[in-house]
Amino acid sequence: MVRIGIIGAAGLSGRELLYLLERHEEASVELLTSNKFQGKKVNEVFPELTGYSQVFQPNDIDATGCDLVFLAIPNQASLERVPNLLEQGVRVIDLSGAFRLRDKEVFSKFYKLSHSAPELLEEAVFGLPEYFKSEITTARLVANPGCYATGALLGLLPLGELLGKLDRPPIIDAKSGVSGAGGRVEDDVTNFVSVNENFKAYKVFSHQHQPEIQQYLQDLSPYSSDVMGEIILTPHLLPLSRGILSTIYLHFREPVTSSDIMERFSIFAESQEFVHFLEKGDLPDLRMTVYSNRCMIGAETDQSGQNCVIVSSIDNLVKGASGQAIQNMNLMFGLDEKQGLL
Repeated sequence: MVRIGIIGAAGLSGRELLYLLERHEEASVELLTSNKFQGKKVNEVFPELTGYSQVFQPNDIDATGCDLVFLAIPNQASLERVPNLLEQGVRVIDLSGAFRLRDKEVFSKFYKLSHSAPELLEEAVFGLPEYFKSEITTARLVANPGCYATGALLGLLPLGELLGKLDRPPIIDAKSGVSGAGGRVEDDVTNFVSVNENFKAYKVFSHQHQPEIQQYLQDLSPYSSDVMGEIILTPHLLPLSRGILSTIYLHFREPVTSSDIMERFSIFAESQEFVHFLEKGDLPDLRMTVYSNRCMIGAETDQSGQNCVIVSSIDNLVKGASGQAIQNMNLMFGLDEKQGLL
């Protein structure tokens, strides 16, 4: 039985972890924290979570009784907590962006923070199980991927060497529900009046998941930003609670056959527990993945063979956050990768 702590258990990702772990047969939730609700019972604050009678503790409480701690707190708070947790011998899955980027200067540019634990950047394992499974199994610190990055990378990386044949950067046109766009607070971007019956782009050329996608696209494929330019990510805010649909536009120097693209995705999906590739002519929508840990992908090419459109769908709170975190936990502790997940 894995003894679990969740720091920041009352936020959107923390609550999603609670929903999923409630049915996990190998997880024992020992510690739950929330500065906002400290001293209150979990099932008093969230009556739907009937299986939790624990009391919320403050976020700075000691976690030495845990085998693993999920951090579902802001970036600055994660920077402060991670070194201490590792010193205590506690393994960590961090759902913030604090340890996803290796370059501390790039981190500072996109996160507007100075990195206070740069010595851990090389050690942190990027928690995309489809590509880092073996590294995750032995990791002390897993940096859970961002939601936009998960949808984009799973929609691009299966193309393998074909990504070296692009003559321009991928354009990732991504649409997210409010919970994937900073919907933890009621501000002028994500409050109901701003979102309802509306649709808008945000953080154009400045979203923090852009360098994350860039870094791992270059690490895991022949794609080079020096040759082809930096990827373009444009996030949009949908008037929905959850889900991310990413439409990715690619242009190749020379024609690529549709069958080659389809075969690459099909072979990749066959070896993965949570990635599904649709038949030619079918593209995913948000309903296919909501409340699940699945990533659904479809692809189309035009008659020239030079243009390709890939569409990926995930639930930003599950495969884009808490579900992927549990998938990583399962790998870290030698459990069935699918345990507790749909």
